Amino acid sequence: MNRHDHPVLITGCSSGIGLAAAELLAERGFPVVASARQAQDVERLAASGLSAIQLDLDDPASVRDGFAQAMELTHGRLYGLFNNGAWGLPGAVEDLSREALLAQLQTNLLGWHQLTCLAIPVMRAQGKGRIVQNSSVLGLVAMPFRGAYNCSKFALEGLSDTLRLELHGSGIHVSLIEPGPIRSRFRENAHARYLQYIDRENSVHREAYHAMERRLKREGDAAPFTLPPEAVVKKLIHALESPRPRPRYAVTVPTHLFAVLRRLLPTAALDAILRRASGGGAR
Repeated sequence: MNRHDHPVLITGCSSGIGLAAAELLAERGFPVVASARQAQDVERLAASGLSAIQLDLDDPASVRDGFAQAMELTHGRLYGLFNNGAWGLPGAVEDLSREALLAQLQTNLLGWHQLTCLAIPVMRAQGKGRIVQNSSVLGLVAMPFRGAYNCSKFALEGLSDTLRLELHGSGIHVSLIEPGPIRSRFRENAHARYLQYIDRENSVHREAYHAMERRLKREGDAAPFTLPPEAVVKKLIHALESPRPRPRYAVTVPTHLFAVLRRLLPTAALDAILRRASGGGAR
C-alpha cells in the first residue's frame, strides 16, 4: 500500500497511546491528523510537526468541527480512524451518579460513535477504510470498582461487533484492540475523576477506596505485565496495513489470559479469580 495516500485521524493524542500512534504512523509515511481536547496540547503536537486539530469528544459541536477541519487537512479523504481518547472512573457501581456514568460514556463511547458515523460516508465513497477502536481487557471481563469503565468498554465491544457485521462487503473494516495495562497517564487521570465524582467518605466502600487511592497515587509502580504504548501501536499498524485485518487484537498477558478464562471457566470460578486479581481495589 502507498501509505502517503492513506490519511489517518487519531483521537486522544496528548499523551500515551495516542501520541505514540501519531508519531509512529507519521514516521511510517501515513498522513496523520492528531487530535486532542486541550488547545495547549494541540499547539504542542503542531510544534512537533504533526497536523493537529482540537476535538473534544464530550462536545458534539467540537466533534463535528474537528472532523471538518481534519477533512480540510486531508482534502476530503480518510482511510483510517483510530478511536483512542478515553479515561477511567474508579468507584463502586452503587456510588456512580447518573451524571458520573454519563460523563464516562460521553467520552468513551458517544463521542467515538459520533466521529465514526461522520467517517463512514467518506470511507464508503472511497470504497475502503479502517475503523480501529481502542478497547480494553475490561471490555472482556469485569473487575470490582471499575464499573463505569467496564460499562463503556463492554458497550464499545457490542457496538463495534454490530458495525463490523453491517459494514461487511463495503470495503470498510472494523477492528478492536484490547490492551491490558499500558504505561500512560491513565492512573493519574483516573484519580482526578474519582475525586470529582465519588463521595468516598460517605460510602460503605470507603475502606476499599482508601486502598484504591494508595494505588492510584503511587508513582512509578506499574501493574504486572505492563507494556509501553508502542505495543498497542504495533497492533494498530497491522489493523491498518494488513489486507485481512483481525476483528480483535489482544495486547499484554492479562488480556490473552482472561480472554481464554472467560471461554473456559464457569462464571462463579471466573468471578473468584477477578475478585482476587482486583485485591479489593488495591490492585
